Amino acid sequence: MSVSMRETDHDPVRESEDQPPDSAHSQQSATRVLIVDDEPAACKLLSLILAAPAFRCATTCTAEEAMVALQREPFDAIISDLQMPGLSGMELLTEVRHHHPHMAFLVTTGVDDVDVGVKAMRSGADDYLVKPLHESAVVASLENALQKRRLAQEVEHYRHHLEELVAARTDQLQAALQQIQQSYEDTLQALGAAIDLRDNETGGHSQRVCRYSLEIARAMGWQTKQLGTLARGAYLHDIGKLGVPDGILLKPGSLTPEERKIMQRHAQIGFDLVKDIPFLADATDVVLMHHERFDGTGYPQGLKGEDIPLSARIFAIADALDAITSERPYQRASPFESAREIISRLSGTAFDPQIVNVFLNIREDVWPAHAKNQPQVAFSPGMRRNASPLPAALDPVP
Repeated sequence: MSVSMRETDHDPVRESEDQPPDSAHSQQSATRVLIVDDEPAACKLLSLILAAPAFRCATTCTAEEAMVALQREPFDAIISDLQMPGLSGMELLTEVRHHHPHMAFLVTTGVDDVDVGVKAMRSGADDYLVKPLHESAVVASLENALQKRRLAQEVEHYRHHLEELVAARTDQLQAALQQIQQSYEDTLQALGAAIDLRDNETGGHSQRVCRYSLEIARAMGWQTKQLGTLARGAYLHDIGKLGVPDGILLKPGSLTPEERKIMQRHAQIGFDLVKDIPFLADATDVVLMHHERFDGTGYPQGLKGEDIPLSARIFAIADALDAITSERPYQRASPFESAREIISRLSGTAFDPQIVNVFLNIREDVWPAHAKNQPQVAFSPGMRRNASPLPAALDPVP
């Protein structure tokens, strides 16, 4: 028969003596049940109902003893009375749900009160049984509770596995996206280099105007996504020159009016080249409108003031800075201070005054050495005849 705390002074937890010995394999496969009730007769009855080999029962007389037992060995299920000295069955239920969320838990009560059962089940009990207990009800209720907990554990294991799988796939996707992003950046740099090579008077121009544009945009508080869009537009701003005949693009002298019209078409050609490429589509503002002027005298659309996209207005200053401080066949390189003076003078005509103020307030040590330390050089013998008295970047056709 079951032995309670009152029957021993050294071990509050006893295996049921009503269950015959069995093999080690049977003991391992049997469902371990902890019975908690201050009435020895109730413990004995449940031990008889839940007999070997399907079950192995241990009993305690109090919730405190049950908590000690749970620390010492694993159980699959607990059947506990609600009304006991000391901690109640409801308090034991709370502790078990906190520390052993997958353990089946049945409560027994001598009060046939639906509200009591509902309260217990809301607190985490799998079912409640009303005394006197009936064998079929106990076994069915316990098997249902065990099945419910097994399914819940399987779901949780599946969820954890799914989370791990999603995390792994997310890492793989991020790695793939990084590779794609790197491919985009490599493609942009290759395109910029190809443009610079074709227009051999502007070697490295695409990289420099990209850096200058980003410095101005950062000073204006632009965020990473906006900066990426601006960088793509800056790299590709002259991609339309790939469609300009060499005889015009590389002509050492001044252009005829017809040639100037053909040259001006490079903005529209560039726009048409990139507008349908998804990862370049957001760069089209700079590609199409980098020759618009704040006073409306630019091309191709003659836009004025804030009708010109902000990215194109920023780029116009970066483009002028590089043109003024770079050596061209038709123009000598000027020092950085001269570029500041010229850009300041053209505020409100060629450039947006607010962006000019941002540019002028950027510390000089921020700018790359190329823009700050250009030597004074003589005009090239191939300088265009009748070149504009303004720096080339400010001429309608640089």
